[in-house]
Amino acid sequence: MRSGDEMLAQIVEKSTVDAGFRQQLLADPKTAISGELGITIPDSMNIQIHESDMQTVHLALPPDPHITEEQMEAISAGLCCCW
Repeated sequence: MRSGDEMLAQIVEKSTVDAGFRQQLLADPKTAISGELGITIPDSMNIQIHESDMQTVHLALPPDPHITEEQMEAISAGLCCCW
């Protein structure tokens, strides 16, 4: 099983070389990510994609530090939405 960081890196990398994928990711992130990673993302999971530019930088804070690494990987993989 790939880690959440590995999956994120794959998505970011593809978005830098494939303009069509980047547009799909911005318009419909669940479909784009599901298709690229071959995973099912639960309907209950919300995914927001933010595109930084020279005037705006988006910072994503990590999940609550009380979540275990295993739980984070399961959430990142779309396997679990709660604990």
